[in-house]
Amino acid sequence: MKTLRLGIDVGGTFTDVVAIDAATRMLVARVKVPTTHDAADGVAQGVIAGLAQLLTTAAISTADVAFIAHSTTQATNALLEGDVARVGIVGLLRKFDPLAKAQMRIPVFELAPGVRFAPETVFVRTADVEATGAVVEGLRARGADAIAVTRAFGVDAPHDEERVAEAARACGLLATSGHDVSATYGLRARTRTAALNAAILPRMMQTAVMTARAAGRAGIAAPLMVMRSDGGVMDVREIERRPIATLLSGPAAGVAGALLYEQVSDGVFIEVGGTSADCSAIRAGRPQMRAAVVGGHRMLLRTLDVRTLAIAGGSMLRVSASDIVDVGPRSAHIARCEYASFVSPERFEGARLERLAPAHGDPSDYAVFVARDGRRIALTPTCAANLLGYVPEDAFAYGNAASARQGFGLLATALGGDAETLARRTLEIAAAKLRDCVERLITEYGLDPAVVTLVGGGGGAAALVPFVAEAMHLPHRIARDAEVISPIGVALALVRDSVERTIAEPTASEIAKLRREASDRVIAAGAAPDRVEVSVEIDTQRNRVRATASGATAFAEDAGAQVIPEEAVRAVAARSLRVQSSVLQRMQLTPALASYSANRGLRVLDERGVIRLSLQGACVTAACCGELEAHLRDAIEAATTFGDVGRALPDLYVLHGARIADFSGLGSAEQAVALASEEVAGRDARDPVAIVTVPRAS
Repeated sequence: MKTLRLGIDVGGTFTDVVAIDAATRMLVARVKVPTTHDAADGVAQGVIAGLAQLLTTAAISTADVAFIAHSTTQATNALLEGDVARVGIVGLLRKFDPLAKAQMRIPVFELAPGVRFAPETVFVRTADVEATGAVVEGLRARGADAIAVTRAFGVDAPHDEERVAEAARACGLLATSGHDVSATYGLRARTRTAALNAAILPRMMQTAVMTARAAGRAGIAAPLMVMRSDGGVMDVREIERRPIATLLSGPAAGVAGALLYEQVSDGVFIEVGGTSADCSAIRAGRPQMRAAVVGGHRMLLRTLDVRTLAIAGGSMLRVSASDIVDVGPRSAHIARCEYASFVSPERFEGARLERLAPAHGDPSDYAVFVARDGRRIALTPTCAANLLGYVPEDAFAYGNAASARQGFGLLATALGGDAETLARRTLEIAAAKLRDCVERLITEYGLDPAVVTLVGGGGGAAALVPFVAEAMHLPHRIARDAEVISPIGVALALVRDSVERTIAEPTASEIAKLRREASDRVIAAGAAPDRVEVSVEIDTQRNRVRATASGATAFAEDAGAQVIPEEAVRAVAARSLRVQSSVLQRMQLTPALASYSANRGLRVLDERGVIRLSLQGACVTAACCGELEAHLRDAIEAATTFGDVGRALPDLYVLHGARIADFSGLGSAEQAVALASEEVAGRDARDPVAIVTVPRAS
């Protein structure tokens, strides 16, 4: 009996549903159905149809499903389209405080061009319980659909915010509060984030309820999870509290697929669709993060740094009388045109070249062919790449090169030149836009060009990524099952949550408490306790400490995983390090983890062949739990660097059992020793442990 993980990616046009074997992490089945935005049950109706089709066509028993999750663009679309609730902000005051009042009053700002967000703010004394009810009732009477409660230092006394939120719910309103969205100081940003959280609460709650009902109707017992903006998943019930955590979860799904399915270690992942491309940097096996920005304002929300460009496999050509002047942003799909490479050459017989009628402010120089049957055909980068031989036969973007040649030949008759020259010109213009973004990511995140690989995902990956890689003299590959990499990422995603506090000069006990809180959160959300890993980031300039915990769900872990032969694990490491398997040096670190190294690169893999750690210039020290403290002090001292700005502690990892504890970014060796000792507490003194250090540039 197979144990399966299901992933659902609800896109703007189609909903993809995949099944992954939990033991082998291989794709078992996939289906694609239209996204049902206008149905009575909304997008949930498409989810129901997709699940039913998957279970039927692949003969899957619902009893075999151990994990189910979905990603959604609902939160992002709600903000961009203005489909948000009317929000009332209740500002709690302990005394007359004009500064706090100013920070809790959110001025009108644009969510997107033409979409304004204008919450109403009212104030009430924290201790005045009777006035609180009247204030909430007044907001409801003036049309508020959802309430955001905020107060200065509310993260230290959340009970006041929660009391008012409960009063709002008792009046039939949806409600959230500042401490729900963030536990850090920064009243203005926290209030703004809470207000936007409230704005999308009604729509997201409706979607969550309907999607959960869809999974229930399908007979799936596993709890439904939803993709977060940081690439992890959370229980769908968390949407009642933090729907804003799903903002940008659509692009995050593709990055999760690149990490967990394609196992990208160092490179740039480019997910190419028909209308847009998403670019993200992966360094040392980790995606890069940034604060979310909505309407030009920073939110207290961490998201993957995914940069979206209006260039893709279906982008249309813009032409002058004698040349191709641009590619995109309009796509053939949006313009309801067929791709030249996906029609027969005969369709071009008698076709005439026209300019696409302007729509939505578009320029009028998009080239289209009108066939004899009146249907329109467009030339795109996908067509150009097929003509020039860049698309492999097994790629989703593979099409009819003869048809593409016919189309570009007709365009050459009108503009001059020849088909190949115009096809190359198309790819050069499209690739230049992607190249600029890739170069910025490499520079901003300090990626080593010597180890960077461009990895393509999405149905249009083969149309652009090979040409971009060639132009940049970088290696590339197209991800396995690239066209469904996003739902695969959803299916394989880990439960994740973060806890952040404002702490000046944090002590080891304060950091340990934060780590435990983050770990407890993901365990409560369903993660297997023995698989939870926690990393800590300390921002000394802002006095912020963030603990991020992640782990696979216990329901899925209980199904077990397939241990693969050592030679297969070695092959995975060799591909990641871009060397032959024979040159790798292997070291067994713990019973469940081994390291493979070559050319200063090091990969730590588990017995399933999953890359758990990807580092350059690392040093490994083997020890046992009883001797950890002494070896840890020596390892830290040996890898500490000194420079003009003082001493820089190394990045530090402690490996025990199947767990990897990340202690990078701590302020002192004493903190590291204390936290590492707590990490292995309860283990036998003879149990093996490994210390991995990476010196930092001072």
